[in-house]
Amino acid sequence: MIGETAMAIGLCLMIEGQEGLTWERWRRLARAAEDGGFEALFRSDHLTGLFGDPKRPSLDTWASLTWLASNTSRIRFGPLVCPLTLHHPALLAKRAAGVAELSGGRLDLGIGAGWHEGEHAMFGVPFPPLKERMDRFECGARAIRALWQGRPVTLEQPYYALRDAESYPLPPGGRVPLIVGGRGEKRTLPIVAACADEWNITRITLDEYPAKRGVLDALCRKAGRDAKAIRGSLMVPYIVGRDARERDARLTRVRQIFPRVPDTEAAWRAAGFLYGEPARLVDELKRWEKVGVARVMLQTLDMEDLAAIELLAREVVPACR
Repeated sequence: MIGETAMAIGLCLMIEGQEGLTWERWRRLARAAEDGGFEALFRSDHLTGLFGDPKRPSLDTWASLTWLASNTSRIRFGPLVCPLTLHHPALLAKRAAGVAELSGGRLDLGIGAGWHEGEHAMFGVPFPPLKERMDRFECGARAIRALWQGRPVTLEQPYYALRDAESYPLPPGGRVPLIVGGRGEKRTLPIVAACADEWNITRITLDEYPAKRGVLDALCRKAGRDAKAIRGSLMVPYIVGRDARERDARLTRVRQIFPRVPDTEAAWRAAGFLYGEPARLVDELKRWEKVGVARVMLQTLDMEDLAAIELLAREVVPACR
């Protein structure tokens, strides 16, 4: 095991499902996550490739999650995140409850407001202005929570109002853990403080994180919630390799799939991403743990690179338990 200081941070795999996910790849990733000791496997929820290649396979999110429920036994899993522009909250709450029950309570539900205008235009899905999307997001999060109360619920609000609404079966334990992703202090973080079990953030540096978490904690106090009840998690891309040659080869491959990621190790680190040999990643993860991050979703940009996942499983995952 790398490192001598005890850690308690959950390591998860996360993939961009719209960028080439097939059933064969999904089966391999699920097995790698289960066998490798990862806590969870997450995937994005989009209708088409977002980075210049609409012909890449984009396996339906909820079909893939339902398959995981029956074909894995240990890992948690879920969408990171479902845009409420693509999913009516009442249907999403019912779908999540069903998949959670099928899996024995291993589903985590990530939700967001929706952001990629291009995919909405491509498929004729309405894409309201930002304020309306955030209003709908706030109302949708409340509606999802309300539908897991196990009693008739009336919820008066501008969008997704409920009238003596009930939805069964309830998920195991009466709720599915709700993950809200984002950083906006005026709208997103108040929704986290009011509704979320977990706050997920990406594209942030270690230096920036404590101040952002402080804003959320203050909003929790204002809302009458215990800030400690909301788990902090980070989604972060990574490059791992035993030596510079291995890491350079991985970076070249990742940039072929995602041309907009940084092109050098220095730029990768400046963005707050993980880059280096396994021991270096463990050291970085320890620093994230110290600022309050409890789970890290390792954004695996090359779904075919099972060797990188296996390296993480052998040398990073055990050091983070």
